[in-house]
Amino acid sequence: MAFFIRRPFAVPSALGQIPKATNTARFIHNSSSRPFSKPVSSIFAKSRQSFHNAFKRTYMQPSASPAQGNMTQQLLYGAAIVGGTVLATNFVFNRETREDGGMPAYERSYLNETFMHTGLGVGIIGIAARALHMNGWSYRLMATNPWVVVGLGLVASMGTMFGTFYTPPENYVMKYGLWTGFNITQAALLSPLMFMHPALLARAGLYTVGMMGSIAFVGATAKQEKYLYLGGPLLAGVTIVALSGLAPLALPATATRALAWSDKIWLYGGLAVFGGFTLYDVQKVLAHARMSQRGLAKRDVVNESVSLELDFINIFVRMVQILAMRNNNRR
Repeated sequence: MAFFIRRPFAVPSALGQIPKATNTARFIHNSSSRPFSKPVSSIFAKSRQSFHNAFKRTYMQPSASPAQGNMTQQLLYGAAIVGGTVLATNFVFNRETREDGGMPAYERSYLNETFMHTGLGVGIIGIAARALHMNGWSYRLMATNPWVVVGLGLVASMGTMFGTFYTPPENYVMKYGLWTGFNITQAALLSPLMFMHPALLARAGLYTVGMMGSIAFVGATAKQEKYLYLGGPLLAGVTIVALSGLAPLALPATATRALAWSDKIWLYGGLAVFGGFTLYDVQKVLAHARMSQRGLAKRDVVNESVSLELDFINIFVRMVQILAMRNNNRR
């Protein structure tokens, strides 16, 4: 499932923290009781101030300034990290490569089409999220009751996702329509991330592409079905990550150490789990390609791309949080 489904209360719980005169509730991520900015009267400005306060500890970063460093140098560092990740991942996990003479043409074609649809879906999410944010959707989303956001988000995400899965590829108009609706739903739920600085979002996207690209390379060149056994352990891992995301709802605000550990499990444990899902999903795509070539399953690259899109979303959101935390620590 998507980031919103796997941790449904992470973003919506903050989006509904609209400041009211009679509200004395304390959001778990607030590190200080001081207001983030001067009092304002507009409901939209109050909503934005609430977003800043709720995500001050993890999701927010200081305003961009010339002192943040040379952009070219940062891009070079990012490229070096991506290249090193590719080499290290391939060396550690891919010592036993395929022995069938390389990837057959039908597997390569199936995988390339899946990656093309994945990139197209991520592009739709990014463009739609930006357009919705510029039209004020993020403010209205934050002014909505969080339980309404959770309920409607789950219904829309799961409805469009399962509708895409169960629509046969022959009915391509309906299938692509549901797939587009799924991407727009994810964009609507993730649009508040557009409050972040574009440079931070770009770096998070670069790191996400590097991480997923290196893991996908390992999965594509490894022995057939070598990592498909990871499905069960990864399901257990994502369950633990999801439960850690619900910890703020069950633990009191005074249990700071337990909350800190649950936040680390959600952040770094989730990064490892969805990296593993990327490896598993790539090998699953190749297995489905072999099945479709034998006539045992239909060729459906749209369904395959949805799983990789969800991996990208979950890794990207955590990359954004890690970079924002690092910037906060530098202040």
